[in-house]
Amino acid sequence: MPILQTRLAEGFAQRFGGAPDLVVRAPGRVNLIGEHTDYNDGFAMPVAIGPETRVAVRRRGEGEIRVTALNFGEEDAFVPSADLQKAAQGGWRDYIRGTVAILAREGVDIGGLDIAVMGDVPMGTGLSSSASLEVAVATAVLALAGRQENPKQVALWAQAAENDFVGMRCGNLDQLASAATVEGAALLIDCRSLDLRPIRMPSDAAVMIVQSGVVRGLVEGHYNERRRQCEAAAAILGVPALRDADLAMLEAVAADVDPLVVRRARHVITENDRTLAAAEALALGDLQAVGVLMRESHASQRDDFEITVPLTDRLAELMSEAIGEHGGARQTGGGFGGAVVGLMRNDRVEAVRERVLSDYRTPSGELPDVRVERACSGASVEIVGS
Repeated sequence: MPILQTRLAEGFAQRFGGAPDLVVRAPGRVNLIGEHTDYNDGFAMPVAIGPETRVAVRRRGEGEIRVTALNFGEEDAFVPSADLQKAAQGGWRDYIRGTVAILAREGVDIGGLDIAVMGDVPMGTGLSSSASLEVAVATAVLALAGRQENPKQVALWAQAAENDFVGMRCGNLDQLASAATVEGAALLIDCRSLDLRPIRMPSDAAVMIVQSGVVRGLVEGHYNERRRQCEAAAAILGVPALRDADLAMLEAVAADVDPLVVRRARHVITENDRTLAAAEALALGDLQAVGVLMRESHASQRDDFEITVPLTDRLAELMSEAIGEHGGARQTGGGFGGAVVGLMRNDRVEAVRERVLSDYRTPSGELPDVRVERACSGASVEIVGS
């Protein structure tokens, strides 16, 4: 039994007594390419990874929901309601309360619950710890209520919790990656139609995630501002979303538009093109072509969207140098710090790891966390009690 599951079972028993009715897992994700395209109705290509959130849940009749967050040694209690407003205390409680409220709004029979939560997705590092928590809670509550929902729908409800209750105006990339990915494959997401296309990962490919040590908070940061800028650009171009624009349209108005808005739009337009091209190249096993596109993506995030920081620029550069021509690296996630993802051949993993540990230090002067991940499946009910 995984260590995470053992600790979750022990924590549930200590807090609530006995065993849960069921346990659900939902993975974190790393985005190979397609950054800030989801809320622009564009394309993204994430991979679900090993770090995950696990939720143990047991029905306790009518009344309140009791929650213990084992990672923090903290608790919460509330009565489920479709009218639940944003929790004043913020933090992890908002994600759970918001998810429950969305499900209640959708008519899910919730009732009283005992919930224990534990995860090993690093927070504030671009690996979607919040989406993993939302999807895990939603999947667990739905399973306990006897509701079998399409993973796409679960993802959309989880997204609504983050948009409407947490106040983070994210798109649907993170939640879809956590809910609907396929073992051994990246997932090409059309964020408008919700068409999902698994892209089988080449057998000789490895995904490396290196934490820069720069932790960011997206709600407090500039994420929502970037979204507003993209919406302004779409309005100027007369399109529903930047998904519908192209470079020719942007160049036609560039002289009369704020250069900052032009740069924001250019990133999204070119990132959509890069993502579609990367999906085709990955399907063919062409790591060289994917690597070129990943490097271009990082440069666009740095110069046009302005969401990288000097340390992630440095880390992406040295990783790409060590990877060589068959692969590349880029900052992944919402930006302003977090992780850098590298795609490479298996035979380059140790050389890249050695280069990172030799030449990079976090802001505190420590060695960075380096993980080599495989493409995992989306959320699932792992254990059902007797």
